[in-house]
Amino acid sequence: MGGTNPYIKNPQIEKPKQKFKVRFMPMNVEVEVDPEKLPLGDTGLPGSILDIALHNGIEIDHACGGVCACSTCHVYIKTGGETCNEAEDFEYDMLDSAPGNSTESRLSCQACPNGTKDIVVEIPGWNRNIVKEGNS
Repeated sequence: MGGTNPYIKNPQIEKPKQKFKVRFMPMNVEVEVDPEKLPLGDTGLPGSILDIALHNGIEIDHACGGVCACSTCHVYIKTGGETCNEAEDFEYDMLDSAPGNSTESRLSCQACPNGTKDIVVEIPGWNRNIVKEGNS
């Protein structure tokens, strides 16, 4: 499932102009993102952390298909969060129902890095598909 949520407006996104890296924790996997190839798929906003993760075989649960209608793709942006588009009210509304909500929390379907800095994303244990990953 993918697409857009017809009940919300899509946020303003600054598209990356240069390659950058995203490190996914705790699996400690780093991927390079080429802005020329964005979007990578059709799940989440184009160039979102969810889009990047799924394209690189990193599983993040996303029950709504990446349209900001749930909080299952909740992640923590440990470094580089300032390079992502600002969260909109509808994202904050969804994050209110996410377990472990913090100041580093974002929905991976809505957070789009602009590429000015490498970022580190932590995927909480409850949002990782351990069966598909093969480990914890």
